Amino acid sequence: MSASGREVVLGVGAGIAAYKACDVVRRLQDHGFLVTVVPTPSSLNFVGAATWEALSGREVATQVWENIPGVAHVRLAQEADFILIAPATADLISRLAQGRADDLLTNVVLASGAPIMVVPAMHPHMWTNPGTMENVQMLRSRGFTILDPDIGRLTGPDVGVGRFPDTARIIENFEGMVGTTADLLGRKILITAGGTREPIDAVRYIGNRSSGKQGFAIAQAAFARGADVELIAANCPDLEIEGVHITRVETTQEMQTVLEARFDLCDILVMCAAVADAKPAYVHEGKLSKEEYTSISLIKNPDLLAEMSSRRREGQVLVGFAAETQDHLESARAKMERKGVDILYVNDVTGGAIFGSDITSGTILTRSGGKMEVNDAAKDTLADVLLDHVLFQLG
Repeated sequence: MSASGREVVLGVGAGIAAYKACDVVRRLQDHGFLVTVVPTPSSLNFVGAATWEALSGREVATQVWENIPGVAHVRLAQEADFILIAPATADLISRLAQGRADDLLTNVVLASGAPIMVVPAMHPHMWTNPGTMENVQMLRSRGFTILDPDIGRLTGPDVGVGRFPDTARIIENFEGMVGTTADLLGRKILITAGGTREPIDAVRYIGNRSSGKQGFAIAQAAFARGADVELIAANCPDLEIEGVHITRVETTQEMQTVLEARFDLCDILVMCAAVADAKPAYVHEGKLSKEEYTSISLIKNPDLLAEMSSRRREGQVLVGFAAETQDHLESARAKMERKGVDILYVNDVTGGAIFGSDITSGTILTRSGGKMEVNDAAKDTLADVLLDHVLFQLG
C-alpha cells in the first residue's frame, strides 16, 4: 500500500537554485508527502543524484534510457498524485510549453494527468523576455499552476524579479493547489491492526479473523492528512505503507509491551486490532499429539484499551472498535463506558461479516451520545470519517 494522495514527483531544472530544492524535499516530507526527485540531466551539474537519493530515501532516475523494462516515465507518471517543478529554468519552461519530451522529466509531465505546479527561477531579463512570458501564459492556459518568482538578489550582483521563492511560500502555494488540508499535521497517532494470536503449542494458536485492513486504512488516511503515524500490526505480514512506522507483533503480550512504550507519546490512539480475550494457561514447546489435544485451560488476557484509558493524559483521544453478534448497540454503549473511550465503531459480524472485506457497515458512537450509521462503505471511507470525529474531539 502507498499513501494515496501524497505522492509527489519533484522535478529539478538546471539552475543555481537547484540547491535550494533540497530544502523543498525536506519540507514536503514534513508535510507528509512522499517525494521522488526527477532532475534534468543538466541540473546534476549543481546537485548530484546521490544527494537527491539521500534526501528522498528513493532511487533517482536521471535518464529516459535507465531501467528500460521499468518504463520509468510511465511508472512515475502513473504513481504521481502531484508534480512540482522547482526550480524551472527558461529553457525547461519553453520545452514544457512546446510539449517536448527530450528528457525523463518532460516525458513524465507529458505522460501524467496529475496537477502540476512550476516554480520559475532565472535572471530578470530572461523572466521578462516576451518568449518566456508567452510560454508561461501558455502553460497557465493548460492548467499549470505557475508561481511567480520573488524579487531579490540573484547570482552575482544582479537584483530583480526571478529569485527562487522561499520554501515556505512554495509549500503554502503547493498545498493550495493540492487542495488537501493537512489537518492532522503535528499530531502523533498510534494505531493497532490485525488480530493477536496466542500459541497453544509449536504449531497451533488461538486467533481470530481480523485481516488488519481497517487499521491499515486508518493509518494511510492519517498519514495522508499529515499525521505522524505509528502502526502496531498483529499478524499482517503482507501489508506495508511507505512513510508509516510499522511494528509487527504476534501475541497480546507483545502488543501490550509496544503500547506501554508508545502510548504516552501519542495524541490519538486507535485500537482497531482484534485482541484475543484469552490465552492458554500453558504453552507446550513441541506439537501436541492428537491424544493430548483434548482440552485447553485458558486465562484472561489484559484489556489493553481499558489499561491505556486508565493512564491517559488530558487531551488524548481514544478510539475503540467492537465486533458484536447480538444486541450490538447496547453492548457497545456498555463497552464504551467500561473502557473509557471517546469514539467507538461497532459492527455486526454475524456469520463472519466484515472480516477480510474491503466494505464495512456499522455504527459510530461518541461519548457525548452521538450516533452515526455507516452502510456498505469502503474501509478507506470509514477511516476518514473516523478521523473527522477525532478532530472534533481534539477541538
